[in-house]
Amino acid sequence: MPEAVDTSRQDPLVGHHFMLDLGGKISGYFTEVSGLGSETEIIEQKVVNEKGVEVVIKVPGRLKWGDVTLKQGLTSDLGLWDWRKQVEDGKVADARTNGSIVMYDQELKEAARWNFLNAWPSKISGPTPKSDSNEISVEELTLVHEYITRVK
Repeated sequence: MPEAVDTSRQDPLVGHHFMLDLGGKISGYFTEVSGLGSETEIIEQKVVNEKGVEVVIKVPGRLKWGDVTLKQGLTSDLGLWDWRKQVEDGKVADARTNGSIVMYDQELKEAARWNFLNAWPSKISGPTPKSDSNEISVEELTLVHEYITRVK
């Protein structure tokens, strides 16, 4: 006999828009975000088990946080470029900030949120325009940080 469908299940969220909040200030809306997460390095140790057989066990190593990459259509706002300029000028301590990346659903309601600590822009790049293209010009920002967690 077939089982009933679980109606309490939530469907996967569809990423529609992303917002970057830096220190409580909206700093841009983005169409693509990657690198939200962490990874633990794996250390392999060779040991001899109770039967005298050499085996490899895997133990957790250092925790690594991925760089976050955000992409948005080019706008006239220079805020992110000014933020990157602080790093270029050697003012990394001033550039470090806490913030959030917020994902909105198709109804523009907050669907998910990731909070990060001590982030600063390690890279920014402008569009690569082509005269024979009618694509939207995209700029890309890469953030490095010391911690990120999903809170919603």
